[in-house]
Amino acid sequence: MNLGFIGTGNIVSDVIFGISKSKIKYKKIILSPRNKKKSLYLKKYFKKVTIAKDNQDVINKADWVFLAVLPKVGEAILPKLQFRNNQIIVSFLSTTNYQKLKKLIKTKSIIIRAIPMPPIRLAKGPVVIFPPNKKVKNFFDKIGTTIEIRNEKSSKNFWAISGTMASFYELLNVLSKWLIRKKTNEKDAQKYVTLLYSALAELALLKSSKPLKNLVDEQTPGGLNWQGVNELRKLGYYRLLKKSLKKIYKRL
Repeated sequence: MNLGFIGTGNIVSDVIFGISKSKIKYKKIILSPRNKKKSLYLKKYFKKVTIAKDNQDVINKADWVFLAVLPKVGEAILPKLQFRNNQIIVSFLSTTNYQKLKKLIKTKSIIIRAIPMPPIRLAKGPVVIFPPNKKVKNFFDKIGTTIEIRNEKSSKNFWAISGTMASFYELLNVLSKWLIRKKTNEKDAQKYVTLLYSALAELALLKSSKPLKNLVDEQTPGGLNWQGVNELRKLGYYRLLKKSLKKIYKRL
């Protein structure tokens, strides 16, 4: 099968790198020429990558079409494009819901919304899809772990959580900068912080069959971690986090 991508941003690059490391069988990956620099880079890096003349050319040559532009751009260009009824269309458009996609695309093709995240580059991490679809699930299971959602409204919750990625990276940045100000060299500071949080995430995943709150409650009263979480509670850190999630959710 041929895989076509309309949009050539960071997430497309991550997905293509993930595909290249997987057991997904495909003939070609066809890119839109939107981001010329990135398209040329991917074409040079991967033998099976080609660049289409335009968005319609991507659709004409692809069996699966991935929509990966900004929602406003997608909503402007999709009505002008002609899809085939036997195609699978996977949308990464965050704020364009399923019903709107169906109106914009006007085809009998299978349409799926998906939420890939940058770790897909390493063939890791969750990928939420709606509605459930066996073929699309099998595809993303080869480059991550698929979570099928049967109610689109609940998928908005996952989209909102996906919007906290940059704030997580900012947390790592703040912690490493603090170490650097304390005369730790940058390499050691970033290595320590990233390895620490990577290991903590692995441990949390291992224990995720039980409430994650248990990991907080098991901290020794009066200890450093007990103090740390309570200081942040007093400052309203977690309350502000919930508030930011609420604002992200309203956009969806």
